[in-house]
Amino acid sequence: MDDSWVLKEMGRGKVELKRIENPTNRQVTFSKRRNGLLKKAFELSILCDAEVALLIFSSSGKVYQFASHDMDRTVAKYRREVGLPDSRNPQFRTREFWRSEIDELKRSINTSEARLKHLSGEDILALGMRDLKQLERQLKIGVERVRSRKRRIVSDHATLLKRRHKQLQEENSRLHKRCEF
Repeated sequence: MDDSWVLKEMGRGKVELKRIENPTNRQVTFSKRRNGLLKKAFELSILCDAEVALLIFSSSGKVYQFASHDMDRTVAKYRREVGLPDSRNPQFRTREFWRSEIDELKRSINTSEARLKHLSGEDILALGMRDLKQLERQLKIGVERVRSRKRRIVSDHATLLKRRHKQLQEENSRLHKRCEF
């Protein structure tokens, strides 16, 4: 299928949408567009309070991901929504299946433990620039959620205090009128 004639209108004009032949240019374009896509996913999750999960596999096999919530939970939710087989289904309960499940859970635990250390600022000396940037994005998301929750709590508390203040003023006014008689 030759789609080299397909033109797409992008932000800066029309771009011929076909595979970039020059490997260096292709890698640069991939990096820029990947970062733009990750940024858009982050913004969508914050602005619209959406649960967003994004997986990108480069042509070299590297995986890049973004998840506004827990990636595994979001993928499990997706699998349920589209009706993909569940691991509780008896046809999947073979010895090999359980071995792979155990291995996957071990990997997940190790990844989660490493991620927890990274999020707390520990064990980051081995991280490269890409991993550090991803960690920074995740921390920004976490900070934004914490700030949002704090703002909500303060707002709710302020509303409650205003209501209580008004009630006390009304009570004070009633008591003041009683004292005049």
